[in-house]
Amino acid sequence: MPPSEPLSEGPDGPSAAYVHIPFCRRRCFYCDFPISVIGNRLRGETSGTISTYVGWLCGEIRATSPLGPALRTVFFGGGTPSLLSVPQLEQILHTLEQQFGFAEAIEISMEMDPGTFDLAHVQGYCALGVNRISLGVQAFDDGLLERCGRFHRLVDVHRAVDDMHRSGVPSWSLDLISGLPHQTLAQWQGSLASAIATQPHHLSIYDLTIEPQTPFGKQYQPGETPLPTEATTVDMYRLAQQMLTTAGYDHYEISNYAKPGHQCRHNRTYWENRPFYGFGLGATSYTQAQRVARPRTQQTYRQWVEQYQQANGVLDEPKLPPMEQLTDHLMVGLRLAEGIDLGPFTQIWGDRFTTMLHQCLRPYLPQGHVVLENNRLRLSDPDGFLISNAVLADLFHGLEQIAGDQISGN
Repeated sequence: MPPSEPLSEGPDGPSAAYVHIPFCRRRCFYCDFPISVIGNRLRGETSGTISTYVGWLCGEIRATSPLGPALRTVFFGGGTPSLLSVPQLEQILHTLEQQFGFAEAIEISMEMDPGTFDLAHVQGYCALGVNRISLGVQAFDDGLLERCGRFHRLVDVHRAVDDMHRSGVPSWSLDLISGLPHQTLAQWQGSLASAIATQPHHLSIYDLTIEPQTPFGKQYQPGETPLPTEATTVDMYRLAQQMLTTAGYDHYEISNYAKPGHQCRHNRTYWENRPFYGFGLGATSYTQAQRVARPRTQQTYRQWVEQYQQANGVLDEPKLPPMEQLTDHLMVGLRLAEGIDLGPFTQIWGDRFTTMLHQCLRPYLPQGHVVLENNRLRLSDPDGFLISNAVLADLFHGLEQIAGDQISGN
């Protein structure tokens, strides 16, 4: 029979928290995240909107009952968390620690955009416990930054990188985007070389995704000029893998590279399909087999928080079907270089699953695009990562067939 019990959260329950800070100077042309644009002058020190939001956010945190041990990771994402004042960040961290407790070696990550902070902000954040910063550079080219609608320019990038080094933050990461309109392979190579020269501990390399309701989605069609061709974006991926691994970065996840000891512990929570709290406008939580997305506008989020407080933090949401939990586990786990343990699948379906697996992977095993050994499945780097969607589609189809056969008694 198909699995009837949800996957276990493990003995400890959730120990990670994502906190969404939904404010930006402006909306980038590729962005479909839930954000509020506050213009070029305001930030947490001067914005009543941000102060009010922090109050709602802390109200949601206080209404949430602990389901696990003390928090081991906290991730401030956005939006632009570096628009928070130091006292506002302190208010949120204090509320989290009061409600859930902090583990001794907690990782506290914060996304920061160049041009939205100075050295005093970084030092203030670090004094509160922030020990990992993700710097949203995206490109080392003013023309590309302007075409993307980014607020910052290259001079801001260099200033921000200098602040990273001067602050002594224990771990910092740098984000780049490939496949941008008008971006050439030579420009991409230049951005990679510039990124390596800044000596971050970690890099995240994302391929541009065209979302329908964004300015890019209304202006461009995937695969059409001025977007790079698919062949060029593949070359960009291979070039990043070659340059970054040569520079000593471990390609530990499809889009992420790290020096030893600097993998993002919080993001591994997602890739290992473990539970986590989510707080703030548009944030998603995954606890007790429930995946819950918060409303995406200020007004609807405020109303949701009020109702949540009145309900004493009870979420009346359906649990994810066990089959969906298994496919999620497969989808996110194969993003990691070490792949996934096939034990949960073989425990449920036994030889039938093993037979299906070999049939689905027949096109990929001889070329080495996927590797199956010691009851683990992983994708090769970079060839397997480049065809991950095709591999997953075949595996999902195979799982559906197994489930359908057992329901019908075949």
